[in-house]
Amino acid sequence: MTLKRLTFLTAAALGCAVALSACGTRERPSDASASAGDRGFLGGVFNRGAPRVDDGSEAGIGVNSLLWRASLEVLHFMPMAEVDPFGGVIITDWYAIPEAPSERFRATVYILDTRLRADALTVQLFKQVRGETGEWVEANIDPATQLQVENAILTRARQLRIQRIPG
Repeated sequence: MTLKRLTFLTAAALGCAVALSACGTRERPSDASASAGDRGFLGGVFNRGAPRVDDGSEAGIGVNSLLWRASLEVLHFMPMAEVDPFGGVIITDWYAIPEAPSERFRATVYILDTRLRADALTVQLFKQVRGETGEWVEANIDPATQLQVENAILTRARQLRIQRIPG
């Protein structure tokens, strides 16, 4: 390899490293500390004076705090088996409805993003029914039920977001 080509490859690799280092995340500045250039499109021309709306992304946990809280509130009646706020996973233990003790349900919620978006949430529901010999057998669950639980969580998260809007 010639010296000229080696110099070019080294410079290209260094340039790539510098460019990639600029791709890191940075915290969003608060309104008080944001300069005009940091306030959005064209230096904040279109959002000057608009109240800042908290979207629920907090530094304390790894997922959207509004989705997290809404998930816990919607599933509050089920016993929790595993709760991981940094990974965004909530796994409930089996829960039997008192009116139907021969059926039991379990839920797993995945919060996949720090933003309040519908695609940042996935809910999986599992159902078992008591068999003839007393053992629990897997049963099909209506996909509409899963969608209803997701919608209940999203609706509650939106309500929590609206409560945070100043004024």
